Amino acid sequence: MTFRKLSLCFLILFLGASWANAKKKAPQFEQTHPLTPDQAALVQKAIAQEKILIKAIQQRTPLVETYIQDTRPDAKLYEIPVDDQYMLSRVDFGKTFYDKTYQPRESTARRGFFKGSLAAITGLTSALGLDKRFTYNPTGFMQMMFLDPTGFDQQHYEFTFVRREFLGSVRTWVFDVHPKVSGMGRFYGRMWVEDQDGNVVRFNGTYTGPTSENDSRYYFHFDSWRMNVQPGVWLPVAIYVEESNRGEGQKQLGLKAQTHFWGYSLKLPTRESENVSMTVEDAVDKSDDSQDVSPLQATREWVQQAENNVIDRLEQAGLLAPLTPDGYEQKVLDQIVVNLAVPNNLAFTNPVHCRVLLTDTIEATTVGNTILISKGLLDTLPSEEAIGSVISMELAHIVLGHHIDTRYAFNDRLLFPDEASFSRINMYHSDADNTSAAKQAQTYLQASMYKDRLANAGLYWEALADRGKALRALNTPKLGDSLLKADGTPWMDQLAQSAPKINWDDLNQIPALPLGSWLKTDPWDDRVHMLNAKRYAPMNARDKMPFEVTPIYFKLQRYTEPTATTAAPAQPAGGDATQPAPAASNAGQQPAAPAAPQQ
Repeated sequence: MTFRKLSLCFLILFLGASWANAKKKAPQFEQTHPLTPDQAALVQKAIAQEKILIKAIQQRTPLVETYIQDTRPDAKLYEIPVDDQYMLSRVDFGKTFYDKTYQPRESTARRGFFKGSLAAITGLTSALGLDKRFTYNPTGFMQMMFLDPTGFDQQHYEFTFVRREFLGSVRTWVFDVHPKVSGMGRFYGRMWVEDQDGNVVRFNGTYTGPTSENDSRYYFHFDSWRMNVQPGVWLPVAIYVEESNRGEGQKQLGLKAQTHFWGYSLKLPTRESENVSMTVEDAVDKSDDSQDVSPLQATREWVQQAENNVIDRLEQAGLLAPLTPDGYEQKVLDQIVVNLAVPNNLAFTNPVHCRVLLTDTIEATTVGNTILISKGLLDTLPSEEAIGSVISMELAHIVLGHHIDTRYAFNDRLLFPDEASFSRINMYHSDADNTSAAKQAQTYLQASMYKDRLANAGLYWEALADRGKALRALNTPKLGDSLLKADGTPWMDQLAQSAPKINWDDLNQIPALPLGSWLKTDPWDDRVHMLNAKRYAPMNARDKMPFEVTPIYFKLQRYTEPTATTAAPAQPAGGDATQPAPAASNAGQQPAAPAAPQQ
């Protein structure tokens, strides 16, 4: 019996050792099906195009904006944000991801949301809640622009054909990709390759850790998109990151983040006079016999010069969208200005116009007679009357003489690096100015065409205050004013108090929209355009997602040369809280009745 027991023990040990050895030698990924000649040829094109892309992007210095929300589960809303982080850099890819972080103004820096240039990227480790015991690639979010910038080839990766699929109007071939050997930072996921030139237009998955296992302590799961921005040129435009389980001690925490790229072709702004000059033979201009300028007019011209200098500098730095002929700024925002100015008998020496700041932070301000509203603020406003409530306060700043510091009339004061724009240009108003402007704005609204819909506008300010504590980074302005006071209450608190209480179960009540709801930024020339997207009414409380980061999905198109005049996409008519309308054609005309939202 002893011999038989010993034999059995040796047999068990031998089989166990053989099994362990076999497991060690077994491939860590699924075996692939051989590619057909056509599929293999397209993969070779994709590998070659990736190398071309890396060389092309090394010649660019785009702006890179990353906004992160930590989330926790919620019984009614599925999940809600509990903390956030915001970072904006201009990145020189020719210097191995060397970044120049946009420096915050002094008051923002004291709040601790920004640190030095180096910490803007390396600080993502703590901002994302990563375990500090492990090594983390400090350029992780930017790395997600590329499948593998150093070793993307058939010697390092296996490819498996999945199917053909259209992304918008672009036909793609879909491949699963995994590394042949283990290694830190190898891509593991899926890629979409357009079928003409072999450009990778989308890829999602993650990067492997030291054991080639999916471990979000090292890398997150992401979905990376590219666009055809010029003939034959596809460049990264957006990345979505999501993790719902980030470690044993944080099972109830999640993370959602968006990274956006723009400013690939920044150009110096051009300025043309509002009055078009014409030359006619034998004609003498006698429209204005005045040869002198009064002190008041001279003062206003001086403020205008400071305004022009600042606007040009912000556009040059990639922070302000250039104007699009007959675009969103003129067709919607400027018309809302008219809707407020006419019934209040506001007469301006120079016209008041609106411009769009390209950041996702929720902020607004004035520069001379120009109203600046951030893209993030516009995206989350759910109705025309809500937009009007924001513009009314900025209009009040202009009427009350709260203009920009005239030291910027000297252009040499604006000769500084782009990344210093936040710290070197002061465009925010004092608390006293904001208090008086908010009071005056309420008067303007009561006399306007929006007076019967102010409860809808108040809902936005109420929702902003409700989410303000969790979304501090989103509500920390970089150039202008926050819509919230230091104590978290809204400047337009009277308007917020007039609104009904937020009821998530009331599907007709839309306090605020998710980020990215209305505008898109052209990554090449920085212009903003209205989304040409269908609008759907929410089916439940979870569809509302106020101020939240959401997944990214593009209907891709191949680049076509722009025509002289491009028709703007139709915008839903206003009145429905879910669909802001284009402003009425004159101050006394009401918008058309809204179309029923699609279910």
